[in-house]
Amino acid sequence: MKIWFVNRIRVVAGIVLLVVLSSVVAVAWKMISTRTEISLPIVSENKPAAVKAPRKRKSPVLVLPENHWVDSTLQTMSLEEKIGQLFMIATFSNKDESHYRYIDKLVADYHIGGLIFFQGGPVSQASLTNRYQSRSKVPLFIGIDGEWGLGMRLDSTISFPKQMVLGSIQNDELVYKMGADIARQCRRMGIQINFAPVSDINNNPDNPVIGIRSFGEDRENVTRKAIAYMKGLQHNKVIATAKHFPGHGDTDADSHFTLPVLTHTMEQLTETDLYPYRRMIADSLMGILSGHLHVPILDSTPQLASSLSEKVINGLLRKELGFRGLVFTDAMNMRGVLKTGKAAEVNMKALVAGNDVLLYPENVAETITKIKDAIAQRIISEKIIDDKVKRILQAKYWSGLSKYQPIDTNNLYADLNSESSKMLYRELCEASVTVVKNDNNLIPFGTVGDNKIASVSIGEGSSSSFQKMLSTYKPMRSYNFYDSPTEGQINEMLTYLQPYETVIVDVHGISSNPKRYYGVTTETVNFVTKLKEQGKKIVLCLFGSPYSIRFFPDTDVLICTNQDGKEQQEIVPQILFGALSSQGRLPVSVLNYKVGSGVTTSALDRIAFGTPESVGMDAAVLSRIDAIATSSVQNQIFPGCQVLVARKGKIVYDKQFGGLNYRFPERVNEQTIYDLASLTKVSATLQSIMLLYDRKQINLDERASHYLPELLATSKENFTIRDLLLHRSGMISFYPSLWDRTKTSGGGLLPQYYSSKKDSSYYLQVAPKLFAKGALRDSVWKWVVKSPMNNKKEGAGKYGYLYSDLGFMTLQKIIEKVSGQPLDIFVSANIYEPLGLANLGFNPLRRFSEKQIAPTELDYRYRGQLLQGTVHDQMAAEVGGVSGHAGLFGTARDLAVLMQMNLWKGNYAGKKYFQSETVPLFSRMYDASRHRGLGWDKAPSDGNSSYVSSMASVNSFGHTGFTGTMVWVDPDEDLLFIFLSNRVNPDAENNAITTQRIRRKIHDVVYTALTERKSVLH
Repeated sequence: MKIWFVNRIRVVAGIVLLVVLSSVVAVAWKMISTRTEISLPIVSENKPAAVKAPRKRKSPVLVLPENHWVDSTLQTMSLEEKIGQLFMIATFSNKDESHYRYIDKLVADYHIGGLIFFQGGPVSQASLTNRYQSRSKVPLFIGIDGEWGLGMRLDSTISFPKQMVLGSIQNDELVYKMGADIARQCRRMGIQINFAPVSDINNNPDNPVIGIRSFGEDRENVTRKAIAYMKGLQHNKVIATAKHFPGHGDTDADSHFTLPVLTHTMEQLTETDLYPYRRMIADSLMGILSGHLHVPILDSTPQLASSLSEKVINGLLRKELGFRGLVFTDAMNMRGVLKTGKAAEVNMKALVAGNDVLLYPENVAETITKIKDAIAQRIISEKIIDDKVKRILQAKYWSGLSKYQPIDTNNLYADLNSESSKMLYRELCEASVTVVKNDNNLIPFGTVGDNKIASVSIGEGSSSSFQKMLSTYKPMRSYNFYDSPTEGQINEMLTYLQPYETVIVDVHGISSNPKRYYGVTTETVNFVTKLKEQGKKIVLCLFGSPYSIRFFPDTDVLICTNQDGKEQQEIVPQILFGALSSQGRLPVSVLNYKVGSGVTTSALDRIAFGTPESVGMDAAVLSRIDAIATSSVQNQIFPGCQVLVARKGKIVYDKQFGGLNYRFPERVNEQTIYDLASLTKVSATLQSIMLLYDRKQINLDERASHYLPELLATSKENFTIRDLLLHRSGMISFYPSLWDRTKTSGGGLLPQYYSSKKDSSYYLQVAPKLFAKGALRDSVWKWVVKSPMNNKKEGAGKYGYLYSDLGFMTLQKIIEKVSGQPLDIFVSANIYEPLGLANLGFNPLRRFSEKQIAPTELDYRYRGQLLQGTVHDQMAAEVGGVSGHAGLFGTARDLAVLMQMNLWKGNYAGKKYFQSETVPLFSRMYDASRHRGLGWDKAPSDGNSSYVSSMASVNSFGHTGFTGTMVWVDPDEDLLFIFLSNRVNPDAENNAITTQRIRRKIHDVVYTALTERKSVLH
């Protein structure tokens, strides 16, 4: 009985042990099948340092699928066909027919397995891919060395930021998205392999071949980014290829020309260089590219490249790290590997070492013969070839080549250059810009009118995107050194900069070549040093490699973009002025700045620039504006125009069309200044009224005569400020008698009022070559006071609606009486200057050349000359160009800032211009029948408007101008629309902009872009 009991216990224990072991096996298999990360191989403590090695992996990750197509294809292949699969030949799509026939021959006669395309164009490459694929029995692998996208090799395609730029980004999801988008573009081009990402840890700043191609020096950051890039590619059916195994980051020679030596210990190699590769292998990496470098600790054979070492490829990579994917050699035409022997011999060594695919090999025919001879002589077995070919076929099956379809070249350019790709590129750039240092929180700059700032650009032209964008946020003096400055130029520049407290220095021309000090010259450094010696606050912006930081003196603010381009040049000013916050971190250590250094700056609710997709709009739909504007110019509806769209605080469409006139069209640009006509009412007069209302200096329901005693005992004694804003004051629309009184009976101008020469009496500029007597301003106001009233009265004796310029001339007088300042000075000092609106103001000829100003009418009725820089409106001209109803000039960008401040309820860049309830109070609907707010125009409830889209919300507001202008603000959609033109040139009778509803058509496109985007999102 006792024995029986003991035996039962043993049986039960055995069953329990079996269950436990089964569970352990199941868990282990689950880890393998789900590709969970496997920890770093442990270095044996019992071996000397020189021979320490990672412990072998027993459970490799399976990344290549088994499939019947693979086996059946392999069985039907001859030995020559199988050997051909091991070659991936370099080709180009910008060569001549003889090159293409050479590739045809390699495909047909030698059965090569793949092609790697280099320089050319997308359509030609796609056509050649179709051609070559049609000649191949087994579909070809098509690869590209596109580390930063197709643009690295192909024209007319997108280049994403280089990897060290990406190393500055904190959000790895953006890198994944980039990998996914590159994969999408590759698939569209019939490409199955991208030889990326570079997975080397660049901890040698003098590395001549990796450098900015690496994500940086921090192993965790490099690994995270490399995995994100890899997954972005492979989740979208493009094979990722990590390179350059076992690690090319700490070399000081270029393997394109010689054989670099990596002298790391086994511990260094394990803890640093191999770390990203092992993590990627454990996380489903499908391809690895072996580097041409000599690593003595792994294989001490003299002058042997690791790519040719069986110890490195079959030993370390295959057996110890357990890699089961495809191993590609680096280009076999590189001098670093060819110096060790003839091409065919070196190719053979690479295959024996364990590589699956020879990339860019030379002497293909001779190599194939050598392989066949080696098999015949049993130096290598055919099974080794079969194993390699099976992996290749498995990868081809995984990438869809078993069901190959030719590439459709229709819409290829558009598909490769999608708006979503452009948006992603800009997002990557924004996320990578690094504020390395920001002493005393000097940036972002606050109220721009309070700062004495100058800009000096080195190595970039005067029309740089950087300085243009700076001027968008603040008018400032900008200087340029086109090249490295001489000592004399430096001293001269220091003289110019004496009045300024802060100097922004942007340095361009920074290279990736460490042997040439990254393009940084001694003279450039001397200039920054001398600025510092003068006690200036210096904002140093380096547009290039972070390694360039080490050559410059310490400054108050240091910004590194890691790369130079239009996007970076537009992003940095936005960070300086708080339109964007900074998020980047240094990907490498430089001077006292450790890897990961960086400052997050705050945003100040200042208008920024972005892509339509980033704010929920469709760029393709918005582009329809181009056709409407271009057609309007061609049909002479107006000579030119500016169109701007902003949403959610970002300008997403900002284009200019046509010229300043029809005869000699100087092209319109973002700096072209337009006569805004009645936009003056809402952009100057109404802004001032709201400001005085906020300050409790006026009461909207107080009679105007309370502020203007000259209205007492006149027909204008009883209307209120509210009446004036609603155009219900009873004042007539306009009063031709104001200028008719100054003319002779024959239509000439009376000399007691006008002169062609400016002097102390005649100083009011009425036209470019005509001046009015200063006293005329007072006379005009007296005539306004005495002007007749309209006869449109409603119930209770109240005046009905009649749009009136004279009413806003009266509001101007109230503003000036209450504030004690002329309208132009008051609105400029309190609103325009703090907002940094350099181009918005009255009488632009006092500040700008007439060449920058769009001409309006050729006025033969009154002034007898072309009007360019003086107000078109006759009543405004008579009073010297400053009037409550007209006289304001500006650009679309300046108006966008002003209207964005109104959209944000009076807040902008950390400054409160109005109380939060003020703009909503003035912009609400007060007269639905006439669609009027207080000063603002409103969208008609029936949608019947020649200029406002019927899709505009009931809370939207804006205004139009006689010269062909319009602003419209929609709080419900967080949307701005600005349109400026000079449709009155040369004749104000040209009213096609209204009869053909051009502004309405463009406004409709803006809302359609929004609604179509919504339908996609939902």
